Amino acid sequence: MHILENRALRGPNYYSRYQAIYMRLDIEELEDRPSDKVPGIADKLQELIPTIFDHRCSVGTPGGFLERVKNGTWAGHMVEHVALELQNMIGFSVGYGKTVDSYDPGVYNIVFRYRDEASGLAAGEAAVVIVQKLYDGEDVDLGPIIDHLKEVRDANALGPSTGSIVNAARDRNIPAYNLTAGTSYTQLGQGIKQRRFQATVTDASGIIGHSIADDKEWTKQILDESGVPVPRGQVCYSVAEAQEAADWIGWPVVTKPLSGNHGRGVTTDITNPEDLQAGFDAALARVRDDSGAVIVESYITGEDHRMLVIGGKLVAAARRRPAHVVGDGKNTVQKLIDIENSDPRRGVGHENLLTQIHVDVQTMRMLEQAGHTLDTVLPEGEIAYLKSTANISTGGTATDLTDEVHPEVKFAMERIARLVGLDIIGIDLLAENLSIPLDQQSAGVVEVNAGPGFRMHMAPTHGTPRPVGQHVVDMLFPDPTDNGRIPITAITGTNGKTTTTRLTTHILRQAGNSVGMGCTGTVEIDNNVILRGDYSGPAAAQAVLREPTVQHAVLEVARGGIMRRGLGFDECDVGVLLNIASDHLGERDIHTLEELARCKTVVVDAVKKDGGFCVLNADDPLVMEHGTYWARGQIIYFTMDPENPALTEHLAGLGMVLTVKQGKIVLLRGKVTVEIVEVNDVPIAFEGHAPFNVQNAMAAAAAAIAHGIEIDDIRAGLLTFHPTPAQMPGRTNYFEADGVKCLIDYGHNVPALIALEPLVNGLATQRKIGVATAPGNRRDEDLAALGAQLARMCDLVYVYETDARGRETGETSRLIHAGAASVVAGAQVETIMSEQEAVAKAIDAAEPGDFLLLLVDDIEGTTERLKGRTYASQAELAKV
Repeated sequence: MHILENRALRGPNYYSRYQAIYMRLDIEELEDRPSDKVPGIADKLQELIPTIFDHRCSVGTPGGFLERVKNGTWAGHMVEHVALELQNMIGFSVGYGKTVDSYDPGVYNIVFRYRDEASGLAAGEAAVVIVQKLYDGEDVDLGPIIDHLKEVRDANALGPSTGSIVNAARDRNIPAYNLTAGTSYTQLGQGIKQRRFQATVTDASGIIGHSIADDKEWTKQILDESGVPVPRGQVCYSVAEAQEAADWIGWPVVTKPLSGNHGRGVTTDITNPEDLQAGFDAALARVRDDSGAVIVESYITGEDHRMLVIGGKLVAAARRRPAHVVGDGKNTVQKLIDIENSDPRRGVGHENLLTQIHVDVQTMRMLEQAGHTLDTVLPEGEIAYLKSTANISTGGTATDLTDEVHPEVKFAMERIARLVGLDIIGIDLLAENLSIPLDQQSAGVVEVNAGPGFRMHMAPTHGTPRPVGQHVVDMLFPDPTDNGRIPITAITGTNGKTTTTRLTTHILRQAGNSVGMGCTGTVEIDNNVILRGDYSGPAAAQAVLREPTVQHAVLEVARGGIMRRGLGFDECDVGVLLNIASDHLGERDIHTLEELARCKTVVVDAVKKDGGFCVLNADDPLVMEHGTYWARGQIIYFTMDPENPALTEHLAGLGMVLTVKQGKIVLLRGKVTVEIVEVNDVPIAFEGHAPFNVQNAMAAAAAAIAHGIEIDDIRAGLLTFHPTPAQMPGRTNYFEADGVKCLIDYGHNVPALIALEPLVNGLATQRKIGVATAPGNRRDEDLAALGAQLARMCDLVYVYETDARGRETGETSRLIHAGAASVVAGAQVETIMSEQEAVAKAIDAAEPGDFLLLLVDDIEGTTERLKGRTYASQAELAKV
């Protein structure tokens, strides 16, 4: 088998409403070998992956998938299920998948859910290897495959603390985005409502507080002067100084790096100069700056407790004990460690709730102090401590004591958070008991931590788990009804997407909103261009939704982006479907208008059910058939026909319709008619000669209505949006240049030209000269049809090429030329390969009174040629 494509769809897509891995797989000769022709393959698969028995498949009961394998299914279908189960085996709960054939024999489109993108992609690749070996009768060693997938998971998945916050956010329907690959830098929410954090440090965590927590001596000074009990100590820069400090403080002592975290380099209960030397060296090795500073402080008896304060409130308390083993009178210390590490809760690093215990120098020192070695058989019940600190990351255990904290202790911990100045803080407290005030026992705060780990509280070894991630989310989003989302408008269709996107953005800005917009050409934040290029896909959503000032997002969504990567967002508030017409057929398994319709309706299917709106073109039969079927939320239709019989029932149910009545764009709802604007006053309507722009205007107005924008603001937006390069670059830009009328547009398909024809005929009074092309990835018949339509519209056509997309040079222009000749005998069509030369030739050929239709790729370059010319005024347009 051969993987042709393997990529992640990051949002609703053609195959699924959820993020999924898309694999295009050529099963080659296995197309002629369904699974029932491979004896015993179902049994071998179940023996290899027993949990795959739970897959119900279309049968609907456990074992259903294996039944399909026994009765005969194809290798691609098996890859789908194995890829899902491999993800389940490494801790990601996934279940949805589908496999569909393609137009190419033996090639299948396989789609399956993922939680972590890198792990999902790797699982798909591993599944192909496994299924191929099962078909070939080879043995499969699953262990190394799972180990590799775990490595991928650990390298890319969020740690437990970050993950707890993200999961709690998603429970509140707050979207989460990883901002930089390979880190835990995360954004919750969108646009202006977003909050950011890294690990457990939030965007509100004070940098001064973080610096204090990172400097143990500074921390002690602040707390000591505020009456908080802390150990007596001194900063030392040599072993000799450490010796003097220990004599002054009194043995036993503790050594730790001045700047450090996670208990690294800490040695406790030091009772003699030899161990002090070792402790000093261990601390010095973990100093995170160039100071060479090591703290020597008094060793406080009592148990180690971690107190967690979030948003000024103590939310969790846990007693921590260092990694240890308990004797059973039979096994050696080493064997007891092995037994402890076999606990399924223990893993490498942060992969599990507990961490594996590693034997190191500190372990050997602890055993030596206790008179033990790794070969010692401990008496039953005797505890051997293996680490000097109780951090979970070094193999320690935790017992939740949150409900036992005395009110005075709780107040003291919350006060410490205020004194240090951190919104999330872990406080390391040595105390005999948390249920009595600190001044009534031997107790002291030995350290505070910015960015504390949550594992011990989320899943303590003993006691009640605490929802600490939820506390963080509640702190960041205190309003329980706030899901951190900004309104998103997604606009799709075959033609008119960019114009409608820009007009909708303009209306929202006119109403006082900061708008982020992505379309073919640019990404703009509040009318400022931040990116240039084709941003009609998920990259625009990513850029806009990350922008901290954006209140509304308006996104053009093209077919290519949907098929390649999905929408890039999980749901939108308003989905606009303008039209569905032949374009790009034959690409990415979209060969029919019905398949194209399903692709386009992904946008309206992504509209949120509660409070969402779908704006649909009632004049387009495919939109009415497919768009209405897939639409979620409420529907607002727009139509050029106020008597459209298909909308009678919709209006009777108080549904909304935008239409044109007596020369005005109006809103109908039941028996109520609200006038919005005169069509002739809308600049992009060209006095009604551009009906397609009237439709675009109604669509934009409908989207604004869905967002609750006032009619007066909508009217103002429609009246102040002009077909100029500044507001609509490359979309029906009209010029008068030396007596020649010029219309610049981007139309590159037959439906776009048909839509332009009334405008061209309305503006032109003499000869019509066209300059046009099309990308080479159109079908032969589409290119020929484009040429035919150009010949019908223009007296003289110049064809150029800029984007062959796999065709031989000259092939595209030849097909367009042939199409023109097929409908107009002696059609004047000239091929000039360079766009610049074609435009220049057309300008040179034009005489005063002629009309130039410039359908170009280089919008800016062509506009520059006409720079200094005067735009046609509305008065001039009115004369047309």
